[in-house]
Amino acid sequence: MTDSPDRGSGSRQLQVETHGLDVIGDAERKGTPRTLFWPWFGANVSILGLSYGSFALGFGISFWQALAAGVIGIVFSFLLCGFVAVAGKRGSAPTMVLSRAAYGVRGNRLPSVVSWMLTVGWETVLTALATMATATVLDRLGWGGGTGTKVVALIVVGALVVVGGVMGFDLIMRLQTVITVVTGVLTVVYIGLVADHIHWSAVSAVPSGSAQEFIGALVFMMTGFGLGWVNAAADYSRYLPRDSSGRGVVGWTTFGASVAPLLLLVFGLLLAGSSTTLNTAIAADPIGALTTILPTWFLIPFAAVAVLGLVGGAVLDIYSSGLALLAAGLRVPRYLAALLDGVLMIAGSIYIVFLTDDFLGQFIGFLTTLGVPVAAWCGVMLADLALRRRDYDEADLFRPRGRYGDVEPLPLVLTLAATAIGWGLVTNTAAGWLEWQGYLLGPLGLGGKDGSWAYANLGVLAALALGFLGTLALGRGRVRTQEAGPPSRPLDVREVPGA
Repeated sequence: MTDSPDRGSGSRQLQVETHGLDVIGDAERKGTPRTLFWPWFGANVSILGLSYGSFALGFGISFWQALAAGVIGIVFSFLLCGFVAVAGKRGSAPTMVLSRAAYGVRGNRLPSVVSWMLTVGWETVLTALATMATATVLDRLGWGGGTGTKVVALIVVGALVVVGGVMGFDLIMRLQTVITVVTGVLTVVYIGLVADHIHWSAVSAVPSGSAQEFIGALVFMMTGFGLGWVNAAADYSRYLPRDSSGRGVVGWTTFGASVAPLLLLVFGLLLAGSSTTLNTAIAADPIGALTTILPTWFLIPFAAVAVLGLVGGAVLDIYSSGLALLAAGLRVPRYLAALLDGVLMIAGSIYIVFLTDDFLGQFIGFLTTLGVPVAAWCGVMLADLALRRRDYDEADLFRPRGRYGDVEPLPLVLTLAATAIGWGLVTNTAAGWLEWQGYLLGPLGLGGKDGSWAYANLGVLAALALGFLGTLALGRGRVRTQEAGPPSRPLDVREVPGA
């Protein structure tokens, strides 16, 4: 990590990153917390943030309710990322290796698999959206837009994402710096060009919704933003020096990740609230629909900003998904794990682009369903981190017989119980494969699957709270026992699969 785009990694010859799950040595730990701004801003400056305005209003709430839900959901969820990122500089290893301190070396494979599924899902969604946006722009220009265009666009976008993920940290940091500047400037231009499509009289006339609908939008914002990143939050802070400010890590992670989505959300709410037609179109093609209000001459720059923003997020996802796959037990080099995830990403993108016409329903179902176990893991991870007074013993993170153990029953039971309760408190009728969820809404007196609480997505909040409070209450003794032992012997590289 570097102090600026022109120093450190930027001055080294670009090559495939050799680090996998292994601990980052002190000689390679560089930079300051403010350098975290670049990857987090670049990954979240996507034009997709504008579409979240439409998604929020889709819960049946007013502009002001949607704005409040968005601000609280975005900032709070990325604050969770900031706290998890502190573990990176304290343990020098990827996020899903650090959580072995809570779950045990092999017990951690379960949350690693869930983390892998989430990141692969996100990189697939972002790649598919970039493909559809490119096809829509070319169609408006009269240069194609059919199946052939989509195939070419998918190949180009997929190649960019896979190359970034395979090359690793240095290329990602350089790429995110470029994406930050280019997309930031072009997004401002886009806002200026379509500002006259905002009609405050229509926006202010959107009726208010219930408290349950507000909570549903709030939870959706959390799962769509920070809770989609918590399982990767330490993957970049692990390159910082050990004496880096913890407050700085939290602050720059939260600020870098939140600032663009907040600005985009406000403008997206104003656009969606001004036009029922645009609001409806976004549900089918969240990025492409935004081109319908643009002058023709700006379509190519718009395609660039849309694709670059989505690629920026997908590159971080594929990098972290490869690390999560290694943490789940796959014994291959990191770049091969990223390449495998790239193949799955392309296959999933083909399904979204060519075989389904209900993007929004499936997207919400995906976020909510995986958001529950990830929230449970996040609660366990944050409480475990809060209980620790010493840095991690990095060598024992790789030893089943070390201080962190092989399989720790308490965190696993908490995670499974919180997930079971959480899934019983969420519903999604738009995705038929999720109709089994919501089984606790009736027994708990919340009106059943058709009641007023059915779409509040309380399960995500319940899973987060249960994981956090359960670990705080029951895990203190285990952490104190772990920290009481003497430092372990140095780590042999042969003890680190995928190093």
